[in-house]
Amino acid sequence: MSGHSKFANIKHKKEKNDAAKGKIFTKIGRELAVAVKEGGGPDPNNNSRLRDVIAKAKANNMPNDTIDRNIKKAAGEGSGDNYEHITYEGYGPNGTAIIVKTLTDNKNRTASNVKNAFTKGSGNVGTPGCVSFMFDEKGQIIVSKEDCEMDADELMMLALDSGAEDFSEEEDSFEIVTAPEEFSEVRLKLEEAGLVMADAEVTMIPQTWVDLEDEKDLQNIQKTLDLLDEDDDVQDVYHNANIE
Repeated sequence: MSGHSKFANIKHKKEKNDAAKGKIFTKIGRELAVAVKEGGGPDPNNNSRLRDVIAKAKANNMPNDTIDRNIKKAAGEGSGDNYEHITYEGYGPNGTAIIVKTLTDNKNRTASNVKNAFTKGSGNVGTPGCVSFMFDEKGQIIVSKEDCEMDADELMMLALDSGAEDFSEEEDSFEIVTAPEEFSEVRLKLEEAGLVMADAEVTMIPQTWVDLEDEKDLQNIQKTLDLLDEDDDVQDVYHNANIE
C-alpha cells in the first residue's frame, strides 16, 4: 500500500466534505436504516452490523443525537425496507477498474446516474464481476499518528493479537487490515483499548494500481468520481487508479 496513503485520501475527503456534511449524513443515515432492518434491530450490543455503521458515522463526525435519531426512525415500521444493494462495475480511462456500491429505492434512477457518470468520464459500465476479481475485500482500519499514543510495535502487537491479518506504517498513519468476517471483532477490541480511528470499514483493496499520467485521463476519472460522489444513492466507490 506504500505510496497510496488512505489517510491522505480521508483527510482530502473530509476537507472536501465539510461543505457537504448533509450529503454524507444522508448516505450514512441510509446505512443505519438498513443495518437496523437487516442486522437484527436497533440495539448495537446485539447487532454487530449496526455497531460498524455507528463507528463509520462517528469517524465522519456525525453527531450522536443524529445517529440516535436515525436509529430510532429506522426502528419504526417500514423505514429502510425499500432500499436495496446494487453493485456496478466498469472501466475508467486507460483501463482503470471502478466498483460502485449503491443503496437505492429506485433502480432505474441509480442505473441511469451511474452510467452517466462513467460515460462523462469516457468510461463504461461493464458486466457484474468484470473488475471485482482485481480487488480483495478486506476490513481496513486507519489510525492517525497524531491521535495514537502507542508506538508502531505496540500497536502492531495489539492489532495482530486482536485478529488482524496485516499492519503497515505510513508517513502520518497506521493501517490495520483484517479479513472481512473478523473486522467487527478487531475494530471492537481496538476501540475497547482506547484507540481513536480515523476510518474503519470493510473495503475493496486493489491488487494492482494503474498509473494515470495523461492530463485528459486524470480529468476524466476525476469527473466520474465527482459525479458518483454527488449521487445520494452511491455509498462507496473503489478504483485502482493512481491519481495522487
